[in-house]
Amino acid sequence: MNRTVPVVTFIGFVAVAGVLAQAPVPTAEQLRQTVSRLRGNRIETPSNWDKLSARQKKYVESILSGPRGDITGPLGVMMVSPELGDLAQKAIAYARFAGREGFSSVPPKLNELAILVVARHWSAEYVWNAHHTAAVRNGITPEVVEAIRTGKRPAAMPNDVEAVYNFATEFITKREVSDSTLQAAKTVLGGDRGVVDLVGTMGLYQISSMMVALDQTPLPQGTKPYLH
Repeated sequence: MNRTVPVVTFIGFVAVAGVLAQAPVPTAEQLRQTVSRLRGNRIETPSNWDKLSARQKKYVESILSGPRGDITGPLGVMMVSPELGDLAQKAIAYARFAGREGFSSVPPKLNELAILVVARHWSAEYVWNAHHTAAVRNGITPEVVEAIRTGKRPAAMPNDVEAVYNFATEFITKREVSDSTLQAAKTVLGGDRGVVDLVGTMGLYQISSMMVALDQTPLPQGTKPYLH
């Protein structure tokens, strides 16, 4: 039986119980406060709303009208190229909010696992700090997270975690995936779409990792580094 599946757009909207509701429009004060908190390092990130270009203001408004409540890390770095930044932040949001209606089909637990593999590969401290607790909260054991952090293969993993770990590490280190590794990933991710969404997450978080590596973005005050 053929069913018509509605196309769900997530930019500027939040899905609630399968129904799209427009996100609250950010107030002028929210916009100013968000920009004032931006802190660049090697890339000169603007932090004064009144000095932003029209395209930069549109970029900030676009982010705060979506599922995020702030601008941090790589999104701040991309303030200097708002056209690129807006395209990237929309795609990254698709990956970041996996499991929600209209977003990536990868289960959040496995999505966070793939993000950690990428962050570890790039030694992306900012990305790791933003996601290691989310991985545990979504069901990845602390032992698996610690093994990835130290560059070791986890000693014991459930089938779904092992399949995605194998896929992500093999692809990112060898730049190819064997037929058996691909098939195992398809099995736990529900087929081709799941695998493509997973690769999308990996690619997008390589962009995030490269941006913070370029900027050498400092961690939030009081946050300890884990990868160095």
